[in-house]
Amino acid sequence: MAAGGQEREMLAQAGVSPPALPRSPQRLKAAVHYTVGCLCREVEEDKNVQFSKQSIAAIAEITFRQCEIFAKDLEMFARHAKRTTVTTEDVKLLARRSNSLLKYITQKSEELASSNTEKKKKKSSAAKGERTEDQEADVTENEDSNMA
Repeated sequence: MAAGGQEREMLAQAGVSPPALPRSPQRLKAAVHYTVGCLCREVEEDKNVQFSKQSIAAIAEITFRQCEIFAKDLEMFARHAKRTTVTTEDVKLLARRSNSLLKYITQKSEELASSNTEKKKKKSSAAKGERTEDQEADVTENEDSNMA
């Protein structure tokens, strides 16, 4: 599945290590059910409401099915563009009907892009032997302490 690598990368950036990801549909479904249960417990505490086990199971099933639909849509968007990799543009296209979600995804995408640009600049300047701002500050600090 083309979305698998992208999904693993996104989860890794979110702090979830790829080996912890479920490897079968049953394990993935169980992970979704567990997460929905945790979220429902948080809502129960915040809003003073109760969720039955059946309602949690129903929410988990609907969530899992919707994620399957999203995954298929993302693959189709990439395939339509004659790509094998799902991109952030595909995700934005998927979220186009929810203005708040689209805005959030766009913001995060821009943050990641600027972060990646900064990392590339640091790598290229380090490869050229140039000093980064952090390294320059360290050198200035060392020179100041040597003069004292």
